[in-house]
Amino acid sequence: MSETRLIHLIDDDEAVRHSASFMLRHAGFVVKTYADGVAFLETAQQAALGCILLDVQMPHMDGIEVQKRLNDMGVSLPVIVLTGHGDVEVAVKTMKAGAVDFVEKPYEKQTLVAALTRAFERLDARSHKDVMTEEAKGRIERLTPREKDVLVGLVDGFTNKMIAETLDISPRTVEIHRANLMEKLDAPSLSSVLRIAFAAGVGMDSAV
Repeated sequence: MSETRLIHLIDDDEAVRHSASFMLRHAGFVVKTYADGVAFLETAQQAALGCILLDVQMPHMDGIEVQKRLNDMGVSLPVIVLTGHGDVEVAVKTMKAGAVDFVEKPYEKQTLVAALTRAFERLDARSHKDVMTEEAKGRIERLTPREKDVLVGLVDGFTNKMIAETLDISPRTVEIHRANLMEKLDAPSLSSVLRIAFAAGVGMDSAV
């Protein structure tokens, strides 16, 4: 699906970032680098479609915690983890947390490229609908529980007043929650809100 094979490379070692970027670009990938997991998480929800190459051993926040945060945020880009040689326990943890693959350091170019190629094949195999669904679910994960309640009311066709009565809050409070959820969903209109909600399965016999 993606003509440009973009890699989000997250590693605290500048020398590794430089050498890996050079090698991967020479192999035909486009690479964007991040000095640590915190830097990537700041922009993760707006990150362009691609694969994440994530080092495990990093200061401030290790790769497993970064992966957990990405899951919590609803970011569904394929993750390949770079682990220490022989660190089977860490590799298993990352796979259980949703990583599509892991590569041991020090790695051979062919091994890393093969893992990335498999990850992109997995990404490309998703249908447009699957990607839209995952993106929509990721956006809805940004909402607070009360904002989700208001969203369900909108999906059910309720007015602000009806939602207020159902939730036992004031119409003004509903207006505030509605404005906040529209901003978080990046939805300029009610129709946009409903498209995102239906894509995520809200109101389609699925929990929010």
